[in-house]
Amino acid sequence: MTIRVLLADDQTLLRATFRILIDSCEDMTVVAEAADGDEAVAAAREHHPDVVVMDIRMPGTDGLAATATICADETLATTRVLILTTFEIDEYVARALRVGASGFLGKDVETDELLAAIRTVAGGDALLSPTATRALIAQFLATPEPGRAAATDHAALATLTAREREITALAAEGYSNQDIARLLVISPLTARTHIHRAMAKLHARDRAQLVVIAYQTGLSRATPPI
Repeated sequence: MTIRVLLADDQTLLRATFRILIDSCEDMTVVAEAADGDEAVAAAREHHPDVVVMDIRMPGTDGLAATATICADETLATTRVLILTTFEIDEYVARALRVGASGFLGKDVETDELLAAIRTVAGGDALLSPTATRALIAQFLATPEPGRAAATDHAALATLTAREREITALAAEGYSNQDIARLLVISPLTARTHIHRAMAKLHARDRAQLVVIAYQTGLSRATPPI
């Protein structure tokens, strides 16, 4: 199946470069481009892409606001958002995850990394595994936003089995299904099944939102930045 991609960035040259790269792959294609957040939302609603590659800093409606709108739109339930960031302001990353983004990349990303990230997010997994980002994600997601309720209550968390809680906590630390399988001596398919059951019970949109819930409910705790 071909992965349908929407590019949202105010830099025309960067969009053109990404389009050439993505369209050169047999398993993906760019269906639309957007230069700001409003255009991104409109294009997403028109084309229903599998993945939106979204810049944060754009004129007018920025990428965070656009991501929030797209992720809250029930007609776009299968659309995933991959955030591009320069990491200049770390909290942007956490805010993007809170509103529903499935992962993030630096704008200096290598070619293979970008393509792999799109495939990862399109497959329903979160792009949260690099070790260098774990403390960053934990630091901000463990601090609730003022006036904002937790993503789920503790009663919902209590519906998880002990194994599901254990595997969800490992996912929140950035471990992949393969990593979890090695640690717990189970198959990657079993790890993935537990993750999906936890997502269903906690009404998580995807793996990234499951990670957000894990920190916001205290299932996973922040670790000091390295």
